[in-house]
Amino acid sequence: MLAPDPRSRSWQQRLVRNGVMGFLVREESINRHRYLNSVFSNESSTASYGINQFSYLFPEEFKAIYLRSKPSTYPRYLGDIQISIPNISFPVKFDWRDKHVVTQVKNQQMCGACWAFSVVGAVESAYAIKGNPLEDLSVQQVIDCSYNNYGCHGGSTLSALDWLNKMQVKLVRDSEYPFKAQNGLCQYFSASHSGFSVKGYSAYDYSDQEDEMAKALLAFGPLIVIVDAVSWQDYLGGIIQHHCSSGEANHAVLITGFDKTGSTPYWIVRNSWGSSWGVDGYAYVKMGANICGIADSVSAVFV
Repeated sequence: MLAPDPRSRSWQQRLVRNGVMGFLVREESINRHRYLNSVFSNESSTASYGINQFSYLFPEEFKAIYLRSKPSTYPRYLGDIQISIPNISFPVKFDWRDKHVVTQVKNQQMCGACWAFSVVGAVESAYAIKGNPLEDLSVQQVIDCSYNNYGCHGGSTLSALDWLNKMQVKLVRDSEYPFKAQNGLCQYFSASHSGFSVKGYSAYDYSDQEDEMAKALLAFGPLIVIVDAVSWQDYLGGIIQHHCSSGEANHAVLITGFDKTGSTPYWIVRNSWGSSWGVDGYAYVKMGANICGIADSVSAVFV
């Protein structure tokens, strides 16, 4: 079952559930949006919340389908390669998309594999930064073959990175192993088959060091992060500064850049809920205050 497209009639129809259930969903959405938009409405550039492709879901349904990144027991600074962050110039604005090394926003549909999308996105960018052609790699391969995760039923980014690194898995192109939005049997390829493997990765906790986190982004490429995205169900745009209240990390995304030119500096975050969500598939999250736990679990990939 495909995730609803906000431009389709079926999506509009989903907002009008029959009977009492439909009334409860609509009332809860309206009350939720009113609260989210009113509490900090006096702040500049604050996020706005309202009707989008997830408004037909109760929050519990949304969490059960889309927020399936699981916390990991792996410690920070994992990986065979430990690379210190060089002392590089620190611009006030930077986005790896401007370097044409970030693939287009994907749509995980109703598959809870955000963890796989963020990891694969980081590998795609890491190869492109090294001067290789930017290519869409197979998320489905990670869903099906990462034995220490649960595919569309959830997983850990660090478990996936550990699997890629330890097993020296060659990721194939998406065209060779396309996304099916459901778990499947792992397809194996011969050792001589071309693919994209990693040389290592590192995991960091930057909860009090977001400037260092920005340096890591500049030095290594887009960063894999785990966030509390409960309130993201209703996000429309602007800078997320509040409302991350579940108290736990539950969703994996990819940071591609930051912008410190305005009064509220923010991270530029690529999501995997399609380009119709947020700002063309992206969210802006305030820098410097560990909003949504964005700096707690940060990973970089080396190729």
